[in-house]
Amino acid sequence: MYSARRKCFAPILFVTAALLLLVASAAAHAVLLESSPSLNAAVAGPDVPIKLRFNVRIDASRSRFALVRPDGTTTPLELAKDSPADTLSAQASGLAPGAYRLRWQALASDGHITRGEITFTVART
Repeated sequence: MYSARRKCFAPILFVTAALLLLVASAAAHAVLLESSPSLNAAVAGPDVPIKLRFNVRIDASRSRFALVRPDGTTTPLELAKDSPADTLSAQASGLAPGAYRLRWQALASDGHITRGEITFTVART
């Protein structure tokens, strides 16, 4: 009887441990909590401050911003060095009216890379 219980308990223990590891690793990835500009926002130009805040510390030295302009050209943006540990920020300057895409890549403190894209429009002033 004890042997039968033990055989049933082992798979349950294994599945439980696997689920806990899965949840723990998913929680460690960088999740974007807020952005400025927000998704599909219309903002005033020509200078646009950019700020992304995450749920974990971000390694800013290995993270990236790239701005895709209305004509399709891509320009890397320099990340500010004085941002809080959970935030990436930059300044996009001289933007003409039109549709833009901010492509971002963030390296979380756990070593996982998260990528995304935020579309926004610079309005005519």
